[in-house]
Amino acid sequence: MTERAQLWASTMKGHEDRGVVTAHTNSRTHIRCPQPIMRQDRERIEQETLALGATLAQGSGNRAVLEQPDPYRTCFERDRDRIVHSSAFRRLAGKTQVVVYPKDHQRTRLTHALEVAQVATAIARGIGANTTLTDAIALGHDCGHGPGGHASEDAFDPYIPGGYEHGPWGADVVLRHLNLCSETLDGIRRHSWSQPAPATIEGEIVSWADRIAYCAHDLEDALYAGIVTSTEIPDTVVQVAGGKRSQQLRAFIGSMIETTCREGTVGMDPTTSTALAALRQFNYERIYMRDESVAQAEAVIDILRALVDHLISHPDLVPDDWQSPPEILDNLDERVWRAVAYVAGMTDRFAFEQAEALVGYDLTKIPPGIGRGL
Repeated sequence: MTERAQLWASTMKGHEDRGVVTAHTNSRTHIRCPQPIMRQDRERIEQETLALGATLAQGSGNRAVLEQPDPYRTCFERDRDRIVHSSAFRRLAGKTQVVVYPKDHQRTRLTHALEVAQVATAIARGIGANTTLTDAIALGHDCGHGPGGHASEDAFDPYIPGGYEHGPWGADVVLRHLNLCSETLDGIRRHSWSQPAPATIEGEIVSWADRIAYCAHDLEDALYAGIVTSTEIPDTVVQVAGGKRSQQLRAFIGSMIETTCREGTVGMDPTTSTALAALRQFNYERIYMRDESVAQAEAVIDILRALVDHLISHPDLVPDDWQSPPEILDNLDERVWRAVAYVAGMTDRFAFEQAEALVGYDLTKIPPGIGRGL
């Protein structure tokens, strides 16, 4: 055993001093805390400090299944914790943001969720909204995404009545077993701008934060990958928000805070909003819809549909621990439901490996960017 291993092993029990076990031998920090700060204390602090219109935590929260309140955590704090510890959240680390099979420095759905949470909580903090609820919605907002990014929605559309939308799927299917508060689920379900508006201020904030975060960081990834250059960024964007991610986030977040406080509606001033729209349009044309991206998306759709079709025909290959479908899908054939739910939960790598193993899909024919080892 090495000296380092011996030192690490010696810390098994911590260090006891006058009836208190500490992590370090020289722990000397102190805090004046006569008694624990309980859930009711933080609920009272929210009532006293948050702006009028913010969503307040109350007891165990509005849940489908009644629970006893937690003595220390508010209902939205519990939601955030449940999302962070869920397998669906962990699997976002292996799912596409823009680049399929991302390399070390490129975003995944997990890092995207974290960046959305940073933007959203900054806005919420600046206007006096509930940062904990905002954080929970932001962290869970993309848990309904399948492998391969938005292409998975196109892939699964034919199998699901009304189509496959990652927001509702995340709230009503993927995270349903967590028994989250209705406000959290509503924000996740409706975060896309194509959905009806969320019911809470915090949900509205996440809708904006999602767009702000991906417009800025997708451009940064594209610059890093050499897909575009900084000189190509539209002047409309550079003049208002700058050419770097940090500058853009500062401009967009600042506008959100100032506009919302001034107008009382969650939004952005027209000048800055025009810059954000121009950035999104630039990304759409030069990144998302470039020939290579379209070819990759088509390959992802073929792979996922081939895999779903095979699993529908061979239901014994689907693990038997999947819950029953929600009421909105209770008329869907069980074999279809199980196959789509299983494939939608896969990471990029596992989905492609399964397609290769089960249906003989030749991964060497996939366009560059999503092949094994790329």
